[in-house]
Amino acid sequence: MTPLRVLLVDDHTVVRSGLRLLLEKEPGIEVVGEAATGQAGVETALRLRPDVTLMDITLPDFDGVETAKRIRAAWPEARLLALTMHSEDAYLVNFLSAGGMGYVRKSAADRDLVTGIRAVARGELFLQPAGVQTIVREHRQIHAEPGQAHPDALSERERQVLELTVKGFTSREIGEQLSLSPRTVETYRERIMEKLGLEHRSELVEYALRYRLLG
Repeated sequence: MTPLRVLLVDDHTVVRSGLRLLLEKEPGIEVVGEAATGQAGVETALRLRPDVTLMDITLPDFDGVETAKRIRAAWPEARLLALTMHSEDAYLVNFLSAGGMGYVRKSAADRDLVTGIRAVARGELFLQPAGVQTIVREHRQIHAEPGQAHPDALSERERQVLELTVKGFTSREIGEQLSLSPRTVETYRERIMEKLGLEHRSELVEYALRYRLLG
């Protein structure tokens, strides 16, 4: 099986070395490059086209949000995962809005990092449910954008899949809860994005926040 190719973007050499050691112990994961700044991260991501780019939110030239924007502008299929020590939810919401597909707290990297990388590589969001609930509570005032499809356009099953997706559950976990195969869950998700006029899975979280779909 071809290993997952991961790019590390962090300004601390010690952190990158530790991440490399952690990841290269895992079967099926290969660290193919490193970068210490946002600009270098953009250039290296576009040159290497890794399966997942793992980046710190805080970088010396411009932050991970701007880095994500620049990578996705030049390469829309890029799959980006944030590694952060920030507890401020605004950082995470902005990263997701910029095209990121999830985040892992540095304090939980030994437990969650590999799972997060594999989920993002599959094209899934990786958001711990507790973190999503916190973001929702902090952003109750976000309003719907004019012209965006209303949740009423979704069937009951599609809405269930949407809600479980933005809570951080994988396709397999959603399938187990709803008695569906993972492939059927993926089909529902594709249909949801088509109905709502969304291009990237990360936009599902922003949509759910706007329409207050989560309690």
